[in-house]
Amino acid sequence: MDRVAAKAARLVRAYHALHKDNEKLRQELGKKSAAEQLLREQTRQLEQQVQLLKAATGDMDENGRKELQKQLNHYIREIDRCISLLGE
Repeated sequence: MDRVAAKAARLVRAYHALHKDNEKLRQELGKKSAAEQLLREQTRQLEQQVQLLKAATGDMDENGRKELQKQLNHYIREIDRCISLLGE
């Protein structure tokens, strides 16, 4: 009976240790996910800046011009939507 109790106690200690490790790993994952999201946003902003610089210098290929036009149209639609919401 003592052996069973000792094994159960070891099992409980191992469970608590694993639970603690799991929480630590979850926190690390959350931090890394937040950092990754921040880096993705920064990358997106830098890509937009590159496109704007290319547009300003006239150094864009046809695909770049189409993508810029698409983005500008999206921004215009968003502005129009905001204006209509303000008018209500």
